Amino acid sequence: MSTVRVRFAPSPTGALHIGGVRTALFNWLFARHHKGAFILRIEDTDQARSTDESIRIIINGMKWLGMDWDEGPAVMPDGAVKGYRQTERMDIYREHADRLLKEGKAYYCYCSPEELDTRRKAAMAAGKPPKYDRTCLSRKEPVAGRTPVLRFHSSDEGQTVVRDLIRGAVTFENQQLDDLIIMRSDGFPTYNFAVVVDDITMKISHVVRGDDHLNNTPRQIQIYRALGHEAPEFAHLPMILGSDKTKLSKRHGATAVTEYIDLGYLPEALVNYLARLGWSHGDQEIFSRQELVDQFSLESVGKAPSVFNPDKLLWLNHHYIQQADPGRLAELVLELLKKDGILSGGKEPDREWFRKLVKILTERSHTLVEMKTASLPFLLDTVTLDEKAKAKHLTPDVGPLLAELTARLRQVDPFTHAEIEKEFNQLVAEKGIKLGKIAQPVRVALTGGTVSPGIFEVLEVMGKEKALKRIEFAIAAVK
Repeated sequence: MSTVRVRFAPSPTGALHIGGVRTALFNWLFARHHKGAFILRIEDTDQARSTDESIRIIINGMKWLGMDWDEGPAVMPDGAVKGYRQTERMDIYREHADRLLKEGKAYYCYCSPEELDTRRKAAMAAGKPPKYDRTCLSRKEPVAGRTPVLRFHSSDEGQTVVRDLIRGAVTFENQQLDDLIIMRSDGFPTYNFAVVVDDITMKISHVVRGDDHLNNTPRQIQIYRALGHEAPEFAHLPMILGSDKTKLSKRHGATAVTEYIDLGYLPEALVNYLARLGWSHGDQEIFSRQELVDQFSLESVGKAPSVFNPDKLLWLNHHYIQQADPGRLAELVLELLKKDGILSGGKEPDREWFRKLVKILTERSHTLVEMKTASLPFLLDTVTLDEKAKAKHLTPDVGPLLAELTARLRQVDPFTHAEIEKEFNQLVAEKGIKLGKIAQPVRVALTGGTVSPGIFEVLEVMGKEKALKRIEFAIAAVK
């Protein structure tokens, strides 16, 4: 295979969505697998909706996911975004458009929107395709008071075959294609023209994109040929559906990368999940980044739409949390705590102690947000007892047991998991009760609820002073 050059070309009109991320990821994996180039290009000719803030969100999302690019835009110190933006390439589009005009492959159209609408309706009423009727194809003189658009003179004979690397050969009848507008009256190029010029000038070898672009492809192939270039190879990815088999949208849950960051997902979990959304390698579910690069191929991408499963993503995130370095997790959870104002005033916990806390929270935490919530009883001076847990476990008969346990724990030194466990086991044996009879009331006293890591781990990490105060408070509540 010749040098692979692929691109991800988002429009900066909002958040970076899951569908776009999957497209970017497949391009990135394809480039890295073939040791080619991955280009990030910003398609910002929609002046009414494109913003620099959206470009920064896209760039930050790509960086968070670890998808580096070999060529692309950069954020300047003042926040401005420079490079690889269509609005910086207007002269290039005009040059190519003028060439098509001079060669008779494009022509000016002066028809008003109202005239076009009337003709479309008439064509449909007559059972004909609602395509442009070429009123201006032979026009020699301009129309006073009207600024024209530039239309591409498409071929309406024969067929255009898209030889798709995923779908196989897809045939389009040329008579169904329109003389599409390539330059608007405001001087800006349309999508189908700008994307072709960009791909030609950036020497793109493969276009990997969503199958919602498939109908644009025969039009673009004709423009490539009119400009004297062979089209790149195409691969159109099936769409992503929600659980009800309709197009994935907000009603199915989070769809933007920024939402998953806020929900406490790790980037490696999202990358692993999206890579498997439409691509497979045997029955393997969990892949390191290097494994994805080594194994990825377009031949293993399925033709059918993929269904987004939030539960599976959550399962993967739990897996990666368990595998992650506690120090890294600790810093991420601290960021969330600071964002919520819980560690205001520069009051931060000891890093070594916080790493120990995070380590015992990983087993039950599926997200960083869950981990943050579970850390609060260890960080705050007081804890609020859940009323149901209190009524069930902090009963009058438990008071004496808690009091005796408190006396024993006060003597424990060092206050470690092993020594704490000894005292619990001795008390349980002497009283002839099950461990849960005393462990669950202690859990409620320490954390306010009935779910936590192992009680001996909780006591050790919480520390003797704070733990005994919590238990004594619970004894008072029982009385």
